[in-house]
Amino acid sequence: MKNPDKMDLAQWAVDQTLQAGANEVAVALSNQRQVDVEIREKKLEKLKESTQNSLTLQIYSDHRYSSHTTNDLRKGTLKKFISEAVAATKYLSQDEYRQLTDPKFFPQKIKADLGLLDQEYGSVTTADRVKMAKEIEAAAVGVSDKIISSTAGYTDISSENTSVFSNGFKGESRKTVFYAGAEVTVRDGDSGRPEDWYWGAARFKNKLPAPKFLGEEAARRALRKIGQKKIKSGQFTTIVENRSGGRLLGMFQQPMSARALQQKSSFLDGMLGKKIASDKLTIIDDPLINGGLGSRLFDGEGIAAKKRVMIERGVLNHYYIDNYYGRKLGMQPNSGSASNIVLEYGTRGCDALIKSLENGILITGFIGGNSNSTTGDFSFGIVGLLIEDGKLVQPINEMNISGNAKEFWNKLIEVGNDPYPYSSRQIPSLVFEGVEFSGL
Repeated sequence: MKNPDKMDLAQWAVDQTLQAGANEVAVALSNQRQVDVEIREKKLEKLKESTQNSLTLQIYSDHRYSSHTTNDLRKGTLKKFISEAVAATKYLSQDEYRQLTDPKFFPQKIKADLGLLDQEYGSVTTADRVKMAKEIEAAAVGVSDKIISSTAGYTDISSENTSVFSNGFKGESRKTVFYAGAEVTVRDGDSGRPEDWYWGAARFKNKLPAPKFLGEEAARRALRKIGQKKIKSGQFTTIVENRSGGRLLGMFQQPMSARALQQKSSFLDGMLGKKIASDKLTIIDDPLINGGLGSRLFDGEGIAAKKRVMIERGVLNHYYIDNYYGRKLGMQPNSGSASNIVLEYGTRGCDALIKSLENGILITGFIGGNSNSTTGDFSFGIVGLLIEDGKLVQPINEMNISGNAKEFWNKLIEVGNDPYPYSSRQIPSLVFEGVEFSGL
């Protein structure tokens, strides 16, 4: 179905829903194609292609709300689907806060190009996909005879979305995203089978890292875990590797949501304009980055995308306010979800940070654990490497860090200049002082 036809169908669905008795309606049409390839031990383990088409109705009827999705886009069946959906909504309880986003929050124009669509996507062949996965796996296996197994993968996704609201919003988006990488398991005597991974992601296929780099990096990371063990408990200056920092920032995300605020389950309630972290921490939510993995011109509620400094030098500037919970709180919506997360970067990368420490720990990953959005308390298992005299000397595992988010983030003493490029969270290496580790 061509884009003009999708817009026409969405508008038709809006008209049908209103005629059936709804006061307001939002219609979203979605089409997605995904191809997955997996190579293991030089054999093609998986080659899967899936295409999904759907239409979703969000119905508002006398402040009653319901959501319905169908994959059958024929008008004949859609008409019955819409009629029954509206009829079912009338049985629900009223909620005075249920209504579409006020049009004043819609974007004034949405024709900007954020560079989210690879125009060459249609020319990518099955042979291309399989070839890349094979090259990644071959590169990984070739690093060492200590490698027990390696699984390489490749995925690409093309999606189109069309939205029409009964109060005037109309929006379209077309995106592509490509993923490739490997997972490697290595031999560690009789003591275990350490494993690790490395994947890249990009909006354009030619922006993915080279297969040789992806495979060798996954193998290198797994191999450096050989000999990992617990060390004695204690306080250490800690570097959190760039690709792992997202787990820590996740301690803020739910508590910053309007839902958590309204339900009194946020330790950040009442903290707007107040210091919640070290002045080294500045977090920017920027949905307008060209080619960004979280970029958008508007969100699912039609709210215009804007760049915001969420936390500035440790001070909380904004919450994530969606339409529904914003109404309950009496706060203007600004989008209830994060887009691209960018930090204010420092001057040194991870290697330089390691060399600057006489004694410390480099955290390369988190295993299990949880954080409590109501209190800010957290506990995470970690894996990493011990640092002595500026060198990585011993892989460690089965250790834990715990504490409270506000206290922990006030221990941040340096932010690196090496943001992780393969995620919507472009987080660099982070350095914390006096982190308590539980081990032996």
